[in-house]
Amino acid sequence: MADLSDPQIGEAYLDVRSDKSDTNWLLLDYESDRSDRLKVTQTGTGGLSELRDAFDDSKASYAYARVTYSNDKESQREKFILVVWIGHGCKVMRKAKISVHTADVKAVLRVYSIEVAAREKDDLKEDPIVTRLRKAGGASYDGV
Repeated sequence: MADLSDPQIGEAYLDVRSDKSDTNWLLLDYESDRSDRLKVTQTGTGGLSELRDAFDDSKASYAYARVTYSNDKESQREKFILVVWIGHGCKVMRKAKISVHTADVKAVLRVYSIEVAAREKDDLKEDPIVTRLRKAGGASYDGV
């Protein structure tokens, strides 16, 4: 079971969700290689491109992000995504625990439209994620 008891996690989650805040992503990392305790290691305002650069190939991490996109020239939508990152250099025992820990993370970072499983930074390109968000959003009048 993952330890998500750090109050900063809830605060960062609410900050990302707040319309009054510019913060649009948060990153959770394990305290150490042997610990199951997660903590907020970074937050940012630069969207998915900035978040991509925050991931470490030697770690497993979780991220929560607000994605803003246009459906047409008249409207904008904001949706939230949960990212489960497993870098190429992540240790085997950590990888083995990810599926169980992801359920614990989902209990805290509750509201999101899609989950993105990322192994490479290219898995976090904005266009494919926006396409998935449009499909998950229901009615689409632009053929997506």
